[in-house]
Amino acid sequence: MAALDHPWAFAFGLLGNLISFVVYLAPIPTFCRVYRAKSTQGFQSVPYVVALFSAMLWIYYALVNTHATLLITINSFGCMIESIYIIMYLVYAPRKAKIQTFGLIFLLNVVVFSLIILFTLLLATGSNRVKLLGWICVVFSVSVFVAPLSIIRLVIQTRSVEYMPFYLSFFLTISAIIWFLYGFLTKDLYVQLPNVLGFTFGFVQMALYWYYKRLKKAVVSPALPDDVVTIVTLSPIPVLEVHRIESDSSEVPNEIADGKTEEAKEANNEESPV
Repeated sequence: MAALDHPWAFAFGLLGNLISFVVYLAPIPTFCRVYRAKSTQGFQSVPYVVALFSAMLWIYYALVNTHATLLITINSFGCMIESIYIIMYLVYAPRKAKIQTFGLIFLLNVVVFSLIILFTLLLATGSNRVKLLGWICVVFSVSVFVAPLSIIRLVIQTRSVEYMPFYLSFFLTISAIIWFLYGFLTKDLYVQLPNVLGFTFGFVQMALYWYYKRLKKAVVSPALPDDVVTIVTLSPIPVLEVHRIESDSSEVPNEIADGKTEEAKEANNEESPV
């Protein structure tokens, strides 16, 4: 069923475009930091390369499935904005990160995407091609949904919601609900399935946020892992945003530094002659 044939489906499609547009702009503060520091500061390019692949994949699905035209608009914008993010990353990334990024782009966005096109064109026709490509999109989407499990585990271990902003989780949940309704009204199973997981994990994240937000901050916090993964839902599937926490041994808390100074003074007094 085409979205234009169902006014509510068209309305949800437009609303989904609007919300996803805002979500696509979520990494802007990250790249403002990169631009000011003239350095990627440990941020990884994987989320943005995957996001570009995601947008390309859903545009291809929308072209094959003529009833999914509203997916073309938002994912075309996604291709543009993710390309800008990747270019900025390549400008300020160290040489090793640049080589890895170019390799990932070639592998995922060139080789894998080309194989998917050949695979679907040669092995299926008509409605069977739509089904085959749809299931490829679903499998890719479900595999990416492992990320919220990492966030949930991180929040429980650290008893902190620092790396799970509430408003981001809220808008991602709303986005998943809107795209699920769009898929439901257009009878598009391949848009519905990923977003069921999307709003389920979204509700869990918001519940955890409110629960741990009410708890008092622990005196000794558990050590955070090197990589903090943030789920970013892009129409109509999720993408990861990975941050690497940079440790600076030169920054020592005043209390610890003062403690060490006092211990050193006492040791010197005991060793010095009377």
